Amino acid sequence: MESEATFVAPEGVYTVIEEHKPSVLQTHAAATSPLSFPTRVSVITVRYPVKDKGGGAQSLAQLLGGNNHSKKDKEKFKEREKEREDGNSLSSSDTPPDEQLDDFTAPASPTVHHTHSVAPTNTIFSHHAQHSASAGKNKKPSTPVKWSKPKSNMKTTNSTFITRTQHAEGFPRSLKDRDGDVTFFFYNQVKTVLWVEAGAKAREPLSRTTFSAYPTCHSINQFTASPEHLDIIIGFHTGDLIWLDPISSRYHRLNKGGCVTSSACTAVRWVPASASLFLVSHADGTIVVYDRDREDGTFGPREPIGTGGIGGDNWDPTDSIFVTIPPWHPAAHHGDMDVSDKSEKFIKNPVSHWRVAPRGKAVVDFVFSPDVKYVGAISEDGCLRVIDALAEQLVDCYSSYFGAFTCIAWSPDGRFILTGGQDDLLTIFSPWEQRVVARCQGHSSFVSCVAFDETRCDGRTYRFGSVGEDNKLILWDFSSGALHRPKNHSHSHGHRQSLMGTYSSTSLALRGRSGVSPMSSFTLYLPPHLPPSLSPPPPPPDLFDDTNTDKPHEEGELGLAHSPRYHPAPSRNEIAVVQPVLVKNLHSPPSSLITSTNTSAVGASTTTSSSSSSASIQDPLPTAIAFLPKHLLTSTKNGLVKLWVRPLALKAGATSRAGR
Repeated sequence: MESEATFVAPEGVYTVIEEHKPSVLQTHAAATSPLSFPTRVSVITVRYPVKDKGGGAQSLAQLLGGNNHSKKDKEKFKEREKEREDGNSLSSSDTPPDEQLDDFTAPASPTVHHTHSVAPTNTIFSHHAQHSASAGKNKKPSTPVKWSKPKSNMKTTNSTFITRTQHAEGFPRSLKDRDGDVTFFFYNQVKTVLWVEAGAKAREPLSRTTFSAYPTCHSINQFTASPEHLDIIIGFHTGDLIWLDPISSRYHRLNKGGCVTSSACTAVRWVPASASLFLVSHADGTIVVYDRDREDGTFGPREPIGTGGIGGDNWDPTDSIFVTIPPWHPAAHHGDMDVSDKSEKFIKNPVSHWRVAPRGKAVVDFVFSPDVKYVGAISEDGCLRVIDALAEQLVDCYSSYFGAFTCIAWSPDGRFILTGGQDDLLTIFSPWEQRVVARCQGHSSFVSCVAFDETRCDGRTYRFGSVGEDNKLILWDFSSGALHRPKNHSHSHGHRQSLMGTYSSTSLALRGRSGVSPMSSFTLYLPPHLPPSLSPPPPPPDLFDDTNTDKPHEEGELGLAHSPRYHPAPSRNEIAVVQPVLVKNLHSPPSSLITSTNTSAVGASTTTSSSSSSASIQDPLPTAIAFLPKHLLTSTKNGLVKLWVRPLALKAGATSRAGR
């Protein structure tokens, strides 16, 4: 029987096995805080060395005297082996604790659940990757790759930005006792970022780091993660950024005091398969590219004065993004600057600056495509933009049915983009077909977060979940082949090819680079120009037809009729509808709310009921959902995190026990 701690899905029963509630101090701080930012969660799975649990052979070796070494001898032996691998004879005590280039050896396979274990051939900012490789060309081929650590020590710093750091008892020695795949997650509460091990059922988190500013977003580098090192970027409402390694308690501050931009950070993402590059979206409608190893530079972005930034009509944010080239950008020198020589030390942050949405319209969130070629960004102006990250150009712009988009996810195979919005809908886009595939109806309020379950996405059927301000957790199953066209399907879409045909034969990049703006030729990482024979054909004229009077957004009202990249939202009777497979109310309303609702016959009582309803929904408001290898994670705005054990994890455990 279902309860608040369980629900039954088609694949089995989900049960809450772990809860992390905000402390009394955190609850009081949230209640008295002048600002309020929702809790966000970042997840990482790290592979620890599998330890030999067979005690028979080990005890025999001890009896024969082969293991009678003292602890000091073992430590000396480990240090010697490490020195041999690193190629130097310095001991750890000879290295200053706050040295900037405190390197470590990169593991062969840092994580298990990592889509890009090998860097793709066309990564974002390939020029940066080339000069990074050339910087180490004098090293021997057998030398392991080196990645830098943050330069400042949190234990000895006099910075007022980090106000307090607390670790669990036995930290970090307890981390060495881990075995196999271990999942960690980080989440923010008011001014604190907490680090927790999933499934450990520990009463206290591994660490708490408190700042003087409010953390608004964070991201873990999946590419560099290892048992000895984690790279985390934390964004704040002041625009500041912290590059943090919680294991070694080291950090580095970027955009200090808002020297690049003082606008609040809304989302941050590491570039997949990159050790140093990450993107940050801001509340002023921009996305800024940073390099963790660079210092801040004096930078003032240019404002668009016309289409593409060079004269003409007013800049159209649905037709292009506006790229500002920093003065240290090699493209600003027309490619004459050699970034591999000594001038490299003068290269500063930011790497690049994109104005994506009009000023005052925040970029709410963004996500990379699995092949790391494109960025899907949503903003408060009600648009989903697909950006060619390599060329720094806008490919397509899609309008919401109503209001703004609030969350976004890209399917593991790259075929679909999933969004949630203020229209209470989940919308499934096909960037390859340049159209809306389906809408998902089930929420009765704003959708807060969406996520794909990679273990249940096989290319034919896709499982994803969502949470919303209506206190609902909903699971959905989507299959493009099982969709039925609505009865009143518009004839203007009848000529389109099937999804498989379009996906396998058409390049999104070729479509998006038609009508390149003059500004794009000055971008640093623009790929070679395509020959005329490979130029994409113009889209069919009726592809952007808006003769249907049922469309919620008219192009004439928005002044977007001349933008070939803009796709208005089709009407509801044109798009197939996906129904949920499960709807779960995460939190039961208080009994006082139920009583006041039942007795609200008089006008005065109705007012009291309405106020208590808004107060009760404000507290347990779900804001995040994530599918972990063994758990389903949900969190609320005030920082109540729940771990639901997955049926697949239970079956796997039963199978392993039966095999023994």
